[in-house]
Amino acid sequence: MRSNYKKLGPYIREVVEKNNDLAVQLLLGVSVSKEFIPSIANTIGTDMSTYKIVRENQFAYGPVTSRNSDKVSIALLNEETCIVSTSYTVFEIINHSELLPEYLMMWFRRPEFDRYARFKSHGSVRELFDWDEMCDVELPIPAIEKQREIVKGYHTIVDRIKLNEQLNQRLEETAQAIYKQWFVDFEFPLSAEYAAAIGKPELEGQSYKSSGGEMVYMEVLKQEVPKGWEDCLMSDFGPIITGKTPSSTTPHHFGTEISFITPTDYPNYFIHANGSARALSKAGANGLKNKILPEGSILVTCIGSDMGNSNYKSRVI
Repeated sequence: MRSNYKKLGPYIREVVEKNNDLAVQLLLGVSVSKEFIPSIANTIGTDMSTYKIVRENQFAYGPVTSRNSDKVSIALLNEETCIVSTSYTVFEIINHSELLPEYLMMWFRRPEFDRYARFKSHGSVRELFDWDEMCDVELPIPAIEKQREIVKGYHTIVDRIKLNEQLNQRLEETAQAIYKQWFVDFEFPLSAEYAAAIGKPELEGQSYKSSGGEMVYMEVLKQEVPKGWEDCLMSDFGPIITGKTPSSTTPHHFGTEISFITPTDYPNYFIHANGSARALSKAGANGLKNKILPEGSILVTCIGSDMGNSNYKSRVI
């Protein structure tokens, strides 16, 4: 309930600690992805003693929100002490027994916070979300035990996501290694049928090239390939079709019967294409160049910044 929301001001305070003795050398910036990142600023000849120190469990944010992807660059420092440009505002939570830094950072990661900050930003030349506006932010602040529970649950989900990303990366690396072994080094395993055909059944499962598999020169590739291989066109395996995005000026073309996917809906490796929230209805599809994709289709983007991304549609969408 909104009645449970409290202003952030009483829980935080601005921190202005300058790097007067130049004791801190690590210079970082803050990204729109809410993380501290190495600074790319040219600091040659810069007086680093004026830079602000950020310590563990302190926040830093850039007040300028214009031309910033409609996001607030804000992050919580969980690593070694660093310094940031004087353009950043540094602050900390006054009492960690009332408000956890990790809980507050979860709130800052919400898209709703970015939209609020952009709405509250003001200025004629540069739009700023200044300190007073930050203190005026309202958010639910439950009991500290509940905050710890929420933070724990959040980290559990984040850890699982990272684990899945690592597994996906390993699967991708494995797939690339197998592809190289089979189609670049030509060390694919011999089938029982082939081994029997050449009168050497004992070679079943052995690598083709290492086992003396016959190689022939292919002019189009300017290299040797296994005997029996030949070049062909993708169209030899099935029809190639193209589509386009329905115009947003004709909303009646969109419905809920058939999922409608875009290049950004899938990455550059083979997974299930989940589709986007948009859909193209059967009735509205008449006359459009969009195609219903049968199971087993291979999708490849051919224009735009996503050119070359591919996906295998292994289920009906």
